[in-house]
Formats: sequence, structure tokens, C-alpha cells
Amino acid sequence: MGVRAFFEPIRTLAFGGISGSYATVGTPSAYKIRAFCISNNTQGDMYFTVDNTEDQMFLAAGSFRLYDIAANKNHPELELNLEVGTQFYVKQISAPVTGSVYIELIY
Repeated sequence: MGVRAFFEPIRTLAFGGISGSYATVGTPSAYKIRAFCISNNTQGDMYFTVDNTEDQMFLAAGSFRLYDIAANKNHPELELNLEVGTQFYVKQISAPVTGSVYIELIY
């Protein structure tokens, strides 16, 4: 039997919880994350981060971004992943009035 990937429960935050300060999106990861997708289903542009201090990822209104950080792994010692306990945060660049942001994690 081959190796299999699994999804953690989706993380989400509605527009009313998003402001000019970083807010947590769901709970920290329970596993090492190999790939993740961030979706911005609001009409506001957003910044995302995993350190709660620096703007690390920009996501335009109504868009998504998929990160496959474990792709093209040739050797186990080169394995890239996000550590167990990684927490995602979001803050607005422009204020949303509807919608939510979503984070999907694959381990």
C-alpha cells in the first residue's frame, strides 16, 4: 500500500473577525503540513502570516493561493513542511463587508 495524504479540518474566519490587526484563522496545525491552500472569499485584499508580526503572504480579494511545499522531494533529509502547531493569521489591507477566508491543510 502506498503513502497517502490527509486533510486537517478546514480553518475559516468570517469578515467580521478581520481587521487591521492580525487575527487567528482556526486552530494550530496538528500535523506537519506538506501543502496548504489559502482562499480569500471576501472583497477585501488580505495579508496572511504564520508569525503574527510580518506580512508574509498577499492575497487579493476573491482569489486563492496553493502552496505545495513538499513537491519534488528527492531525499527525506530535504523534506520541507510547516511544523506541528503552525498557526495562520490574517489582517485586512482593505476592509471586507461580506465573505470569509479559508485555510486548507494537507499532511
